[in-house]
Amino acid sequence: MELRQLEYFVAVVEEQSFTRGAARVHVVQSAISAAIKALERELGAMLLDRSTKHVSLTDAGAALLTEARITLQAAADARDAVGAVQGGLRGTVRIGTMTSVGLVDLAGLLGTFHAQHPHVSIHVSAAPSGSQGLVEAISERRLDLALVSMPSTSRFAVDLLDIARAPIDLVVPNNHPLASLGKVALRDLTEVNFIDSPIGYGNRTIVDRAFADAGLARPVTMELPDIATVSDFVSHGLGVAFIPRFAIRRDAEVTVIKVTDTDLIWPMSLARPSDRPPSKAAAALFGLIRDSVRAVPNVVSRDDAEAPVASSNALS
Repeated sequence: MELRQLEYFVAVVEEQSFTRGAARVHVVQSAISAAIKALERELGAMLLDRSTKHVSLTDAGAALLTEARITLQAAADARDAVGAVQGGLRGTVRIGTMTSVGLVDLAGLLGTFHAQHPHVSIHVSAAPSGSQGLVEAISERRLDLALVSMPSTSRFAVDLLDIARAPIDLVVPNNHPLASLGKVALRDLTEVNFIDSPIGYGNRTIVDRAFADAGLARPVTMELPDIATVSDFVSHGLGVAFIPRFAIRRDAEVTVIKVTDTDLIWPMSLARPSDRPPSKAAAALFGLIRDSVRAVPNVVSRDDAEAPVASSNALS
């Protein structure tokens, strides 16, 4: 069994395609297909189900996938350790992020990290399934770190460093009947159409949980992956929404309504695995972010949401 075979196998699985997997590792498709077939012959088991449009794992393939990722990471760590001795930190850091991260200057932090460690490759990606998808990617060893908004990660082997929190406000169009009330309860919102993030996004989880705890349901008629655009849709009369305060557009024609029977808070955290040590490069980036965020109150207002903020609950 060769590292190259394992690398090709993981690439095909994660890309769900031999074509995209081959492009990812910069080889022709016939080479990646031949390598995986040779691996299957060596192991005496089919690893991939090729009978559908998308490549999927067999039971044997699923068993191999976790071990393949562990093996490839160990090999990368060994290379990085030798590289560090020969001239500074090396390796790759894979960081995931939400689509709108208004409370942290991620680009600035990554720029600082790149200037300090020019031989480290930085890969940044977003998850179409939101924070839940990012946390799952960490637990599956596809990411090293991620900026997430998760009320709980108890199902995953992930630790969270609290970076910021912001209130979640109810916003309605200026001409909406609720706009003149000034305040409402959750029970007043069960027959209005909501705009929200897709299931799996942290803000959606928080609001859904609040309604469920109150024994209520609400209709969500639009799901938008970019939270920064939600207030625009609200202003055009397409529904009402719960939006983290920092993401409400200042020029949007919306009214903020107080909700009297719940206080909704949007948390922002830096996630890292709890079941394995980080690579030296990932540990360095984690430390930079931890040390760079400023010690200001956890709950940020609309006026100071532009600045990076930090919690005193920092992981050491």
